[in-house]
Amino acid sequence: MSNIIGRKHEQKRLQKVIGSSKSEFVAIYGRRRVGKTFLIREFFKYTFDFQLTGLANATTKQQLNNFYIVLRRKNVSIEKPSNWIEAFQLLIDYITTIKEKRKKIIFIDELPWLDTPKSDFVMALEHFWNSWATNRKDIVLVTCGSAASWMINMLINNRGGLHNRVTARIRLEPFTLSETELMLQDRHHVLDRYQILQIYMVMGGIPYYLEALSPEKSAAQNIDELCFKKGALLATEFDNLFPSLFRNSEKHEAVVYALSAKTNGLTRNEIIKAAKIPSGGSTTKILLELEESGFISKVKPFNKKKKDMLFRLSDFYSNFYIRFIQNKKYDEGNWTNNIDNPAQRAWSGYVFEQICLSHIKQIKRALGINGILSSASSWKSTQSKKGSQIDIVIDRRDQIVNLVEVKFSISSYTITKAYADNLRNKVSSFKEETKTRKTIFLTMITTFGLKKNMYSSSLIQNIITMDDLFN
Repeated sequence: MSNIIGRKHEQKRLQKVIGSSKSEFVAIYGRRRVGKTFLIREFFKYTFDFQLTGLANATTKQQLNNFYIVLRRKNVSIEKPSNWIEAFQLLIDYITTIKEKRKKIIFIDELPWLDTPKSDFVMALEHFWNSWATNRKDIVLVTCGSAASWMINMLINNRGGLHNRVTARIRLEPFTLSETELMLQDRHHVLDRYQILQIYMVMGGIPYYLEALSPEKSAAQNIDELCFKKGALLATEFDNLFPSLFRNSEKHEAVVYALSAKTNGLTRNEIIKAAKIPSGGSTTKILLELEESGFISKVKPFNKKKKDMLFRLSDFYSNFYIRFIQNKKYDEGNWTNNIDNPAQRAWSGYVFEQICLSHIKQIKRALGINGILSSASSWKSTQSKKGSQIDIVIDRRDQIVNLVEVKFSISSYTITKAYADNLRNKVSSFKEETKTRKTIFLTMITTFGLKKNMYSSSLIQNIITMDDLFN
């Protein structure tokens, strides 16, 4: 029985690879701790014809010796390779001895670590794939690694001998709320959805972080234990997070810090100014690497051009670390003792909006429009003195626009007269400035729904709750 939680799309993709009539080159990449290695090992039931894991901070000689030791375990009598061309030839010789008519699975984990300076590893990998593997129909080469920049630039976007050679690319995303709930249930947690939501706000759907949660403790207790206790996992994780993923990671961190200070997001030019990084191709590369690794996301403002694209910080742990952990390290009991203070309330509202943005599919399903072509964006008034803005705008092909307001609360949310007036002004400003002729549906997403009163019944067409985000 598989121990894989969720990952249905990825499993289907891997199953398609197994059933393919040609050799397949699979590249799996994503954020650190997101479960890349676990997925591959569980899917293939820990059975590989050859499995190699690169060594961190090792020399070429040490990497080749590790390769030699692993291949020797196959009872193959060989001499130590002196370079990667020889090493891959030894692998070819071994795989050729397997006469069974099936796919031969080669798994190279932490692939970027094998590419040591002046090792010519990439050249040898190109030769192995282009001159041998593609001439067969039964090879599946599965690669993954924590160094996301290497995976993206050297494999996914390679412009040399490996250009367009990757036949299946899998960007592994953090768990959704639903998958997070399944994982916690599998580990005998009894947290309700409100507490799971609080956990998700802090660490997102990162399996490695979720595994560290104690079933006998509440959400707040777990947050204190993992974030504010000396030596705790999430109190120190940030220091290693970006250096392990990116070369020259200081610039990546600078972008993340700049975005953490602007909840509504920044344009590319605004990021360059705030992060104090140079304009040009290097910034484009940094933004791409952060986006592909799941740290930032792009949102196109409604009816705006591509150059107006906003970037937002979408990694929940990074946001929480910058806002709370880094200045209060080892302050045990900090989170529990400050529940519902103004800083926590403001942060909760912002992060709940980010969770909704990362669960657009679930929102569309709750609205019953998942079969209708639509796009999600944001909107901010350029004319209103009060700076009206809409959290999420869902522009639908059926001539309807959902203007979505997101509110986080500990109970049913009450629309007051003042807030009702504010909502009417937002709708009016949106219609006037965008010149849209589509029908406007005002939609609210709250944790526990709306308290019924004259304003909720007359203003709101759709109500979505926290539970809908778990579906």
